[in-house]
Amino acid sequence: MKRNLAYVLLLMLAAVASCSFTNKNFENDDKDKLLLDLITYVLEKGHYEPKALNDDFSVHVFEDFIDVIDPTKRYFLASDIAEFEKYKFQIDDEIKNTDITFFNIVYERLMQRMNDAKGIYKEVLETPFDYSENESISIKYDEEPFAANREELKERWRKQLKYATLGTYDSKISHMENKEIESTDEHDHTAHSPKEAEEQSRKSTETTLDEFFDFVGDLERKDWFVQYINTIVDEFDPHTFYFAPEEKEKFDTSMSGKFEGIGARLQKKPEGAKIVEIISGGPVWRDQRLEVGDEIIKVGQNGEEPINIVGMRLDDAIKLIKGAQGTVVDLTVRKVDGSLDVVSLTRDVVELEESYAKSANIIKGQEKFGIINLPKFYVDFNDYSERNAATDVAKEVERLKEEGMEGLILDLRDNGGGSLKTVVEMAGLFIKDGPIVQVRSKDKGKDVYDDKDERIQWDGPLVILVNELSASASEILAAAMQDYKRAIVIGSKQTFGKGTVQNVIPLNNMLRSNEHGDLGAIKITTQKFYRINGGSTQLEGVKSDIIVPDRYSYIDLGERDQSNPLGWDKITPADYKAWDGYIDYEKTIADSKKRMANSPQIKLIEENAKWLKAEQDETEISLNYDTYKEEKDKDKEQSDYFKKLTDYDSQLTFQSLGYEEQLFTKDSVLREKRNRWHKNLAKDVYVEEAVNVLEDLKMNNIKQGKLASVKN
Repeated sequence: MKRNLAYVLLLMLAAVASCSFTNKNFENDDKDKLLLDLITYVLEKGHYEPKALNDDFSVHVFEDFIDVIDPTKRYFLASDIAEFEKYKFQIDDEIKNTDITFFNIVYERLMQRMNDAKGIYKEVLETPFDYSENESISIKYDEEPFAANREELKERWRKQLKYATLGTYDSKISHMENKEIESTDEHDHTAHSPKEAEEQSRKSTETTLDEFFDFVGDLERKDWFVQYINTIVDEFDPHTFYFAPEEKEKFDTSMSGKFEGIGARLQKKPEGAKIVEIISGGPVWRDQRLEVGDEIIKVGQNGEEPINIVGMRLDDAIKLIKGAQGTVVDLTVRKVDGSLDVVSLTRDVVELEESYAKSANIIKGQEKFGIINLPKFYVDFNDYSERNAATDVAKEVERLKEEGMEGLILDLRDNGGGSLKTVVEMAGLFIKDGPIVQVRSKDKGKDVYDDKDERIQWDGPLVILVNELSASASEILAAAMQDYKRAIVIGSKQTFGKGTVQNVIPLNNMLRSNEHGDLGAIKITTQKFYRINGGSTQLEGVKSDIIVPDRYSYIDLGERDQSNPLGWDKITPADYKAWDGYIDYEKTIADSKKRMANSPQIKLIEENAKWLKAEQDETEISLNYDTYKEEKDKDKEQSDYFKKLTDYDSQLTFQSLGYEEQLFTKDSVLREKRNRWHKNLAKDVYVEEAVNVLEDLKMNNIKQGKLASVKN
């Protein structure tokens, strides 16, 4: 593997992070203005395609910020917007002068209008809704004008709340008419008359809004300012993003798949922090004294006086609960049965198992194939030698080989990307050597990242599964294997189309001294990557060798549908030689296309995708109950029709590998997760076709000889 890849990335990051910052002073004692100054400077010096701060830029920030904080237009009045208009062409000048007057005025007015809204929704919900009235609501809010006055605003709230309540009302009426209907939520569906159903539905909506405004009330001014900063940042491209300190920690956790804490996911409730999930393998899971539904009401540190967290912001409560590995936290808990208990736990490293690669054997008759599902290209940025996607996939490949795998499926569907270095190493598992991806930095030539390790982890048949949500690093790997003709790519018409590289820059590193504490970090687009054939995956993505429809086929999901994406271009190709391990590679693809064209399941998926698109395009919703019920019944009829999709049986058998079978004796949760995965795989027509393609490739595979051992 190319040893200097990490060195090149380190130099590039250092260059971006320095950006001659020593010749500029950041001495503003106002934290908000300091943040604005730092971030705009980094964007100007380090972004791959920096934007000109001009009147056009100002207009975009103005419109987008208003849309971000009031998307359904139920807070601001038209007079507010008219008042804000005088800043529409001045925001660029404010940014240059580290002036935040526009934000301050909008924020203060928003707080006033949100406070007004509490009174409005209470007024609206005092009056019963008349579901016999023939009226409708448009949910295409971007085309709606702002309300001219309080009366218009109240009417907007009335329609939106009637719409929000209609589903609950229908559920109660349905339960009243048919007691056998099972509820799928936590609401009490019991009602004895339409009047009672309507009253209870309004009350339920009021409770939901009370909880929402309680959550909003927890937000501080700094949280809204982060929204404003990110509105500015988003104008550069959809993947450049400012992380407040807490968000940076969450980002690191998502990329590494682990954190230090107790191993439970929490939800804010008026009575405390409710445990909604226990993470397998974590301290709570091992201790077994806490369960889902328990509510944490006090938090103490190793015998110290506990702090009451009832009413506290959830993020602040979590800060008290999380902590370094080996430290003790004392939790005062109200159990599900109402009793109080104090549970002391020793914090530990918690690994989010669902973030990591997992594999299974696929049995078809006398043949055995392997599948590896990779949710993301994870890595610990602080220590690459720790668990990462490349080494984990290498281990899974080796385990599958030991169990007799004759062909491999690498499932990258819904994989949003991750570490560039892990992609290069992972691609090297399947080829002898050669370039994997080309990267171009701002105002510089291209760098070619290649695999120089001649060992091959797997030289047998290989299929890669992708869809519209396969992005970034997933596209690099799929593109490289496609260009080498090493693998056949099966999936959507094209992948997501994210052909850019981001780096995370801690803002504290740019200051000689700082009195404001942690300033967070900015994830900034610094490079574009290109296939080894020279084409960018930006916007165009990777076009599958075998295109099959899925439920997203007609829904706008890709990079081209994001705000402010960078454009597509191409550069000179790298020097590479196609894989010579298959006979009749093109015939295998042609045969698969014929099978897919004649598959009833694929035709049903296509039909379902078109229906979902039609449903999404329906933006005028009736608020008349009879009409709503009629439309709902039609939708249910269609939905029931498409349930046949889940009845599909590929007749394939899926088995966990031996090492996991041993883990199941101690971890029933893991066993259940794997059983659920295998059950879904057995209904997956894409996996079934991938196996068919592997069979064809196995017949056409001219490579012989013993496969190499695990790459280090």
